[in-house]
Amino acid sequence: MTILKLFEYPHPVLKQKTEKVEKVDKEVKKLLDDMLETMYATNGCGLAAPQIGVSKKIVVIDIAHEDEEANPMYFVNPEIVWRSDETITAEEGCLSIPGQRAEVERAAAVKVKYLDYNGDEQEMLAEDFLAKAVQHELDHLDGVLYIDHLSRLKRQMLLKKLEKFRKENSGN
Repeated sequence: MTILKLFEYPHPVLKQKTEKVEKVDKEVKKLLDDMLETMYATNGCGLAAPQIGVSKKIVVIDIAHEDEEANPMYFVNPEIVWRSDETITAEEGCLSIPGQRAEVERAAAVKVKYLDYNGDEQEMLAEDFLAKAVQHELDHLDGVLYIDHLSRLKRQMLLKKLEKFRKENSGN
């Protein structure tokens, strides 16, 4: 497996809408494996294909804690078909916006339809943290980042902090 290059904000690939995958073949499975490896290597709990420069509807998620057994989930052509009226607000971060976090409101539960690693149709009810992860990653497939859910002022403040973070961590 290969650790892939992560694209960071404001790279244009992160704002593009993605294309449907025609079928889950060996190439797609290799991409899923490489995405999972990349996500684990960067201590993420989710990764969408646009974050590695691929404009396809592909997501991997694993919300298991470090002391738990890995539980990778593969989503090809995922689509949220139901959202709860109840919402939860919690802090989110993103591998494409390093070192930054912000409070985001999301549906407390969602039902998602998708193709799994073998190309079989699945439907899953995701609740709480998994629901947040699913919504966060599926947003990437529509060119939406979690910062797009923030007020203009909060987004501007976060982007200033991101600039400062990058300067401090660039080694210059």
